[in-house]
Amino acid sequence: MALDIFVVLIYAAGMLILGWYGMRKARTHEDYLVAGRNLGPSLYMGTMAATVLGGASTVGTVRLGYVHGLSGFWLCAALGAGIIALNLFLAKPLLKLRVYTVTQILEKRYNPMARQASAVIMLAYALMIGVTSILAIGTVMQVLFDLPFWVSVVLGGGVVVVYSTIGGMWSLTLTDIVQFIIKTVGLMFILLPICLYRVGGWDDLVARLPASSFQWTTIGWDTIITYFLIYFFGILIGQDIWQRVFTARTEKVARYAGSVAGVYCILYGLACALIGMAAHVLLPDLENVNTAFAAIVKASLPDGIRGLVIAAALAAMMSTASAGLLAASTTLTEDLLPKLRGGRQSSLAINRLFTALTGLLVLGIALVVNDVLSALTLAYNLLVGGMLVPLIGAIFWKRATTAGALTSMGLGFVTALVFMLKDGLDANTPIYYSLAVGLVSFVVVSLASPRQVAVARTA
Repeated sequence: MALDIFVVLIYAAGMLILGWYGMRKARTHEDYLVAGRNLGPSLYMGTMAATVLGGASTVGTVRLGYVHGLSGFWLCAALGAGIIALNLFLAKPLLKLRVYTVTQILEKRYNPMARQASAVIMLAYALMIGVTSILAIGTVMQVLFDLPFWVSVVLGGGVVVVYSTIGGMWSLTLTDIVQFIIKTVGLMFILLPICLYRVGGWDDLVARLPASSFQWTTIGWDTIITYFLIYFFGILIGQDIWQRVFTARTEKVARYAGSVAGVYCILYGLACALIGMAAHVLLPDLENVNTAFAAIVKASLPDGIRGLVIAAALAAMMSTASAGLLAASTTLTEDLLPKLRGGRQSSLAINRLFTALTGLLVLGIALVVNDVLSALTLAYNLLVGGMLVPLIGAIFWKRATTAGALTSMGLGFVTALVFMLKDGLDANTPIYYSLAVGLVSFVVVSLASPRQVAVARTA
């Protein structure tokens, strides 16, 4: 275990060094928030894939593979499909706007009140994205190193907060590329082959699991549809993902490199589901399936190699944690703080300060929440339920009004919360009812209220 700890410490030190180098490149407000809008194909593809595939995608998909078999890959498939659609169809109009946040588009189409109302929803979403991955970091370190959970959260999450704060998007881009390489090698080229070898190969895996484990729909059509409603549409409107789109040098970079990132996400999901299936064969009696990933790593890998795979898992989690953290702080400094400062825009120093404060808040929330997938579901339910309808309406429906948008946001957000409290975080009802209520209220109120006099084009 000492060798594993040494490998992980080297990885953590590397992340901090890259964060420091990113700080040297982040000399302006635009550098800090969107890497100067100057990323080429390799950097863009790596950072896009690393942002999407985090703790929930890794730990959660291994858990889904453990329980449901191959069909557990649908979570990552929905995320990957969302990335492809975003970069093929929305990147062009988004890059033309040269904005920093999703909610700025709502201001262009409606008014400043719509921007601020939607910023509250986006802030809640981004915070929970950060919390989800910090939770996953804590879970893995707790199981593998026998550390108290709070120590795991503070140590692992603390590294993320430090490098995100000092260098902003440039630090995230540089660390994301290294994290992308490490998790690809560690999970897809080391852990997966070793797990299949331990099982006895593909034929033995097929023989030792029920036939349902190899069917694409075992997880259930209702769950598959819900994944697409939540994660596919969530990707299309999430601040953490849009902020990556804003870093592309050109529309062509976004279209092609972003599509490659989406395909990678789908393949990554298949690999994680297979790891979960192998874990089910090798460790059939796990008391807590949420620990399937950490348990299979601990049981299957030798010293040193185990440390590399742990670093790969932490890479996946840290990339998403840092994306959520920067998205939350950007929403605060660009959308909410100027209102309190009489319209004055934020400086580089203020950006850094609020990224640090947001990081401390994320760490605090992570210490009181304990389910990775539930935290992710909460984040996406609030985002999609509250913002999908008014944002799509802003782009495609000329008759949409500010009153309709605000009503849809409020009712959709509240409906998602009510049904999550009533039926649980894993239920399908929150997203179904919140979208239905949001759509009906948006259309009805927009048609009943005066037509917008001036509409800024968003595409």
